[in-house]
Amino acid sequence: MFSTEAGRQAFADESFREAALGGYYIIATVIFENATHHEVRAAMHELRGSRKTKKLHWHEMTAQEKHNAAKTVADLDGFHIVTVGSPVPARRQERARALCLTGLVHELYSYEVSHLLMESRTPSLNERDVTTVRAARHQLPAGAVFHVEHVPGKSDALFWAADIIAGAVRSSREGLNDYRDLLAKRLYEIELAIEC
Repeated sequence: MFSTEAGRQAFADESFREAALGGYYIIATVIFENATHHEVRAAMHELRGSRKTKKLHWHEMTAQEKHNAAKTVADLDGFHIVTVGSPVPARRQERARALCLTGLVHELYSYEVSHLLMESRTPSLNERDVTTVRAARHQLPAGAVFHVEHVPGKSDALFWAADIIAGAVRSSREGLNDYRDLLAKRLYEIELAIEC
């Protein structure tokens, strides 16, 4: 669906909670070898089943559906990198997002990812992400190639897998570890201290 460049692609989704105490921002990425993307998309469509929605949403699933979704992603041959920044007080989510995205660029690059696909937001918010990635890229080795692209989340079911990862990590932050535990062998989670 998307052009394949040298290196791997990562698909991202986010989840956050602003709070006076205990707030956090999560950016979850899924990384699958390009040759397996069709298989992953088919698995995501199967999880969606007969729902009349344009995409699969973690927050709309029952507990059993969340379990099945986490197990499905865990059974697929991929590796997933998540940055979790905290604390995130009210009205500081964009600052937290930028810091999580900066950390994520460095980690993705170290795993030979050169193309990050993120769900589109507004043009001005997308441009903030691009600016953040440009700044982070300057900290990579000379000549490093790393691009970010914003596309509608409904346009590719690989974003749904990232949503599942983000949801499982968010659930663990809220005290329910079952879903994250299913994914533990395929998950690399990085904690970042956010100074908002």
